[in-house]
Amino acid sequence: MADATDNTTLSHEEVVQNILDQQPDDEILYDLAELFKVFGDSTRIKILYALSEGELCVGDIAQILNLSQSSVSHQLRILKDSKLVRFRREGKSIFYTLDDDHVRNIINMGMEHVEE
Repeated sequence: MADATDNTTLSHEEVVQNILDQQPDDEILYDLAELFKVFGDSTRIKILYALSEGELCVGDIAQILNLSQSSVSHQLRILKDSKLVRFRREGKSIFYTLDDDHVRNIINMGMEHVEE
């Protein structure tokens, strides 16, 4: 006859198996970890936050953050490679914006979390 401990163990085994069955492949989890590393830099967060207000050129971002255009361009390249921002060219100017609403949602949810 099984005791209460056996039922608890069985219950946990089912939960563990369900999690294992639903867990994404390691490669997907690695990509997710790499994405969150990009959010680990306050300059990039400031850029994303500024872009959440609308489309900006490098000069605008540099002025807002009080950084050199070269420094901003470097960070924008990282954000672009991570598919967090996109750009469009208008003559000689390049304008940046958040890639999509997912990025805006991540920023907004993070702000809500830290402001609690």
